[in-house]
Amino acid sequence: MRDEYSSQSQAKEIKIGLVTNALPNTMFRVEIDEGKRVLAHMSGKMRLHHIKVLVGDRVKIEMDEYNPERAKIIQRL
Repeated sequence: MRDEYSSQSQAKEIKIGLVTNALPNTMFRVEIDEGKRVLAHMSGKMRLHHIKVLVGDRVKIEMDEYNPERAKIIQRL
């Protein structure tokens, strides 16, 4: 018997943006290439490996599917 929710994974929307502001608690204001600004936080793996993100860095972000104004930084480019 197959559970209908077990192997469903939603495709996350990945975008590239530029960090414009650094805010407290590892939050950042990121400007996406389309000119839109989102509030992004660092992913847990980036915190675990002490990867630093500075203003002016290009980052890969994963958009939140429920709130389009929030995102998660998953990679520093």
